[in-house]
Amino acid sequence: MIDIYRIHTRLRQSVATLVIALGLALPAASADAPQRIVSLDLCSDWMLLTYARREQLLALSPYLYQFDNDWVEPGLAVHDGSLEQVLALKPDLVISGEFNALLLRNRLQQLDVNVQVLPNPRRLDDIGDYIRRLRQLLGAPSAKVDRHAVPQGLALQRPRRGDRLLLLGANGIGAGRDTLEHDIISAAGWDNYLDDSGFIALDLESLIADPPHAIFISAARANSLALRFIQHPALQQRIINTRWDVQQNWRWTCPGPWSFRLIEELNTWHDH
Repeated sequence: MIDIYRIHTRLRQSVATLVIALGLALPAASADAPQRIVSLDLCSDWMLLTYARREQLLALSPYLYQFDNDWVEPGLAVHDGSLEQVLALKPDLVISGEFNALLLRNRLQQLDVNVQVLPNPRRLDDIGDYIRRLRQLLGAPSAKVDRHAVPQGLALQRPRRGDRLLLLGANGIGAGRDTLEHDIISAAGWDNYLDDSGFIALDLESLIADPPHAIFISAARANSLALRFIQHPALQQRIINTRWDVQQNWRWTCPGPWSFRLIEELNTWHDH
């Protein structure tokens, strides 16, 4: 039987190490690069911690330390999410995700604060543009943006064998087609167990009647329907990440360069 813990331990690394391993070394910022950056949401926090220099970061979102994560260093400055505090910080750049902090960012824009909204990647191919856009906002030299934007060789499609994988999230929700998660599953060489588009509430009886070849749990180990699903004996033997370190589930929460590591890991399990 494959030693999942050993494989996972070998692949575990901090984002700083990941950046180096993928050839994403940070270039020197341009002279007019922003020096007082504020983030409004968790995904922007993680992207800024990956691509911005620490001296550029004025304050990250109030969600930074509310998520169980093993690579974010302690003691980073965070704001409380209020308009008053963000204005008091006098940022020269505010970063927000597409669907986050809508009221706050709209009010900041009305007050002529430089707020930049990063569209969420909806497909694997969108991650490159997502990274490029952020690095341009951070003042990365344009000549280096394209070369370092996406890890070379990690997004290649793996051979497919017809094995169906179910990606099961919190509350019994599965990732279907037309999602970033579907692209990750496919790129790793699996067939998505779900044929419908979007995120789908699963029925335990139907799942047992027609089980997938494997189940990957992308939910944190908490009291959720996802855990109630996997307690069934008919499904237990199909879970491929039983010994998965729950702190690594952060990589399913937000897209980023770490999404390509998920492809590698899912492909590793597929080969066994």
